[in-house]
Amino acid sequence: MTGQDIAGLMTSIGHAAVGAAQELACARTGQKDAALHAAARTLRARAGEILAANAIDMQSARAAGLGAAMLDRLELDAGRVEALASGVEDVARLPDPIGTVLAEWTRPNGLRIQRVRVPLGVIGIIYESRPNVTADAGALCLKSGNASILRGGSESHRSSAAIHACLVAGLLEAGLSPACIQCVPTTDRAAVGYMLSAMTDSIDVIVPRGGKSLIARVQQEARVPVIGHLEGNCHVYVDRGADLRMAREIVLNAKLRRTGICGAAETLLVDEGCAETHLGPIVRDLLEAGCEVRGDEAVQRVDARVRPATEDDWYTEYLDSIIAARVVRGVDDAIAHIARYGSAHTESIVTGNEVAAEKFLSRVDSAIVLHNASTQFADGGQFGMGAEIGISTDRFHARGPVGVEQLTSYKYVVRGAGQVRP
Repeated sequence: MTGQDIAGLMTSIGHAAVGAAQELACARTGQKDAALHAAARTLRARAGEILAANAIDMQSARAAGLGAAMLDRLELDAGRVEALASGVEDVARLPDPIGTVLAEWTRPNGLRIQRVRVPLGVIGIIYESRPNVTADAGALCLKSGNASILRGGSESHRSSAAIHACLVAGLLEAGLSPACIQCVPTTDRAAVGYMLSAMTDSIDVIVPRGGKSLIARVQQEARVPVIGHLEGNCHVYVDRGADLRMAREIVLNAKLRRTGICGAAETLLVDEGCAETHLGPIVRDLLEAGCEVRGDEAVQRVDARVRPATEDDWYTEYLDSIIAARVVRGVDDAIAHIARYGSAHTESIVTGNEVAAEKFLSRVDSAIVLHNASTQFADGGQFGMGAEIGISTDRFHARGPVGVEQLTSYKYVVRGAGQVRP
C-alpha cells in the first residue's frame, strides 16, 4: 500500500473508533456481556476455521525461520482455542468497572463530589505472534467500555483475522457497532508508524505486546501514552530456608512450563547457605529436562554440563530453554542482584523463613513478587482478572497485569444546589 493509502485507511479506522468509544461509554453492562458471550460461542463454532488459518500462519512462520519461542506463541490447537473462548467468558463474568464510585464526600458548602470510574477511550494494541491477544485485548477493552484498534504481527495475520471475525459477530448479535473492536487489515509496517505518530486525535493510549525491539520502537515513537514493559528478566531465588522438594518443582515449572512467555524464569539464584544440598538437585533437574544452564563458578562445579555464564547472561531474557544460575550470599545479595540486572517484571522467593520472605517481598521493586510460587503465575487470568493485555512494568497508572480496571481512568462528578464561589 502507498503512504496515502495507509493514511486514508488508518484515518477511517480512527474516526470509526472514536464514534464507537462514545457508544461504548454509555453501553449497558448486559449489552457488553451479551456481546462477549456471543463471541465466545462463535469462537467455539468456528474453531475449525481458526485452526485452518493458524496452520497457514505456522507454515509461513517456519519457512521464514522463526525461532521456537515465537512459534510456540503463534501456534493454536483445540485446547488453546477453547481457552480463548473461556477467557472471553471469564471477562464477561467480571464486574463492570464503569460507573463505579471510587470515593465520595460533601464539602462544607454543600457540594457533593464523587470520583467515578470511566473508560480511557480508544486503545491501540500492537502485538507480535500471539493471536490470542486478539481475543484477550478485544474482550478486555469491550468490558471496560473502550473501543480498540488491534494491530497484530504479520506472522499471525490470518489467525488474528479469524479470531477478530468472531468478536465482530458477537458485537453485531448484541447490537453494538463492529467499530468497537477493529483489526488493522494490512500487514504493512507503515500502519504501525501511523498509529504511533499520526493518530493522536483518535487513539488515547497504546499498549504494545511483543519483543524488545517492538516495545522499544513504540516507546520511542509514540506520541500518546504507552502502557507496556520492555522485557521479562524474571528471577527465582532459593533461600536457605527452602524446602528442597518445593524448590525443585517451582524452579522447573517457572523455567520450563512455557519458555516463551514473559513470566518464564530466566535467572536462578541459590543461597550459599543451602547450595550444598539444594543446588545440585535443582541444576540436574534442569539439565535432564533439556534446559541449558549457564552458571558462575560455584554452579559449574556442580555438573560438568553447566556452561560458564557471562555478564550479559544476567541481563538476558532468553525466552528459550536456557537459564542463568548464580550462588548468592543470602537474601540481601539476591535482592541486590535483582535490582542490578532485573527488568522489574516478576520475581519469586522460595523459603520457609517468613522474615526472609517478607524482606524479599517488600524490598524487591518489581511489578509482581511471589513467595513459594512459580513466576509463571504472572498472568491476568491466573490473578482472577479474566485475561490481560500484558504485564506493565511502569510505575504509574497501571502496573502488573493490565486487565479491565487498569484500562480505565476516572472523572469527578460534582453536584450542587446553586453554589457560586465567593
